[in-house]
Amino acid sequence: MNGTGHDERLRRWRLVLGGGEAEGTGRSLTGTDAAVDGALTALYGRRTGPGAGPGAGPAASSGRDRAGGLGGSAPSVARWLGDIRTYFPSSVVQVMQRDAIDRLGLSTLLLEPEMLEVVEADVHLVGTLLSLNKAMPETTRETARAVVRKVVDDLERRLATRTRATLTGAVDRSARVSRPRHRDIDWDRTIRANLKNYLPEYRTVVPERLIGHGRAAQGVKKDVVLCVDQSGSMAASVVYASVFGAVLASMRSIATRLVVFDTAVVDLTDQLDDPVDVLFGTQLGGGTDINRALAYCQARITRPADTVVVLISDLYEGGIRDEMIKRVAAMKASGVQFVALLALSDEGTPAYDREHAAALAALGAPAFACTPDLFPEVMAAAIEKRPLPVPDLPDGATHG
Repeated sequence: MNGTGHDERLRRWRLVLGGGEAEGTGRSLTGTDAAVDGALTALYGRRTGPGAGPGAGPAASSGRDRAGGLGGSAPSVARWLGDIRTYFPSSVVQVMQRDAIDRLGLSTLLLEPEMLEVVEADVHLVGTLLSLNKAMPETTRETARAVVRKVVDDLERRLATRTRATLTGAVDRSARVSRPRHRDIDWDRTIRANLKNYLPEYRTVVPERLIGHGRAAQGVKKDVVLCVDQSGSMAASVVYASVFGAVLASMRSIATRLVVFDTAVVDLTDQLDDPVDVLFGTQLGGGTDINRALAYCQARITRPADTVVVLISDLYEGGIRDEMIKRVAAMKASGVQFVALLALSDEGTPAYDREHAAALAALGAPAFACTPDLFPEVMAAAIEKRPLPVPDLPDGATHG
């Protein structure tokens, strides 16, 4: 290996190990490298002994403990946030911010406007702000709303167009009829569906199968109920559900209801025109009563055959477990399409109650984690009453 390659390896190991006699690289850092090392040490280092500060955490594997910490003041944290945005890409910045909030207990500093103005906004930060909502001083509230709105607007730009296109097609297909009256025939789709029956000698198409506009053309909508667990572990799911709820509510072909719950049930349907209002109407944390939330939703279903209920929850039930299962069974028996999402986020498979997931699957109600990008396809399949594009079912579960 040439000298340049060896030197670069030593540099990287020095940044990983944190320096000190025991780390073995013998490499000193200067300039930008020293600043990067300082930013990492402030978060991932720790003080030992009586002087240990809020940065206490696992030391780097170097044979010694890194010294560092962000202290407890907003100015020092704001400077650190500026540093990491200079030295690291946005995806890494977001991870480091989450680690700082979790490891160093910096949640309370997010209540200060100067902090919110420099922080890198993402879904996880929104979840933290919402959990602090009740403790937030008025001087910070507008800044916090601006941060949340930025994230929500970014999500809507990413998700809205594809969601509307996918679900508009699904509603249209689900409403078509195979024996339409003459005035209800969709001639464009009928001709395309029967092109194989074209008779060149007569220059005509023989329509073996007629496709009608169906009830959708007559103004009948699909009903979608989003029933969202707002316990603290579901923060990212609450954010995504609020955005999707607003997108669905903007579609004329779908009537959308958004219900959030912990041990109480709150109907936020009237606020769906602004997902930021929805999010600030939630209260992350607390217990969970899924049965009570489903009872509220069930009482408001008027057209079960045209209704999709989406329960977004990790299924840890604090209410009456047997009643919850019976309620889902009753909804399905009435014709409701029922889907349980263990999470609606990009965070991978969450912790969830496997017994309840298996019980729902036995009823033919699949329970699985869903990414935001997959959600439109899941909803389209539910609306059309076809098998769901289930990525990874829990142990023992079936598609139903």
